Amino acid sequence: MVKAYRQEHVYKHPWERVSAASWRKFADPENKRILSHILEVDTLNRKLDTDTGKLHTTRALTIHAPGPWFLHRIIGQDICHCVESTVVDGKSRSMQLTTKNISLQKFIEVEERIRYDPHPENPSAWTVCSQETSIRIKPLSALASMAEKVEQKCAEKFMQNSVKGREVMERICKYMEAESAPI
Repeated sequence: MVKAYRQEHVYKHPWERVSAASWRKFADPENKRILSHILEVDTLNRKLDTDTGKLHTTRALTIHAPGPWFLHRIIGQDICHCVESTVVDGKSRSMQLTTKNISLQKFIEVEERIRYDPHPENPSAWTVCSQETSIRIKPLSALASMAEKVEQKCAEKFMQNSVKGREVMERICKYMEAESAPI
């Protein structure tokens, strides 16, 4: 069984500011307090495709694994390593992030896709963020009867963390807006 959800959020900020804020989300010390489940972020690769003008970035994320305590006990760890692949297309004003876990895959598969695009009703001032997440607990004899409940608990934790992420993004966007305002 797979637990999947989709949500959208509109930032009342232009795409350029929101996409820049996305890069700063994990760097600010204040954000580290709010996003305490993110333990470490390392850039593995960054390449600008000169033919298409697209920026391709790969980052490694170490996170405190979401989910109920009993799942951590069964798995034997509460740390998860993920890979985030990002493509920024400045010409079409699109930023796409795909994050997948690379550890704990024999127990759980998580894939999160986030896309930032100019809002269709106000493309010069607003940005729409579309997020899709799928969580699949792999059936184990110890978890087979509880897989659906575990997926639900994990999804709830992901949704709580995405609210924190939006709060951080809003704060960074407001800070960047104040930075660029004339004196």
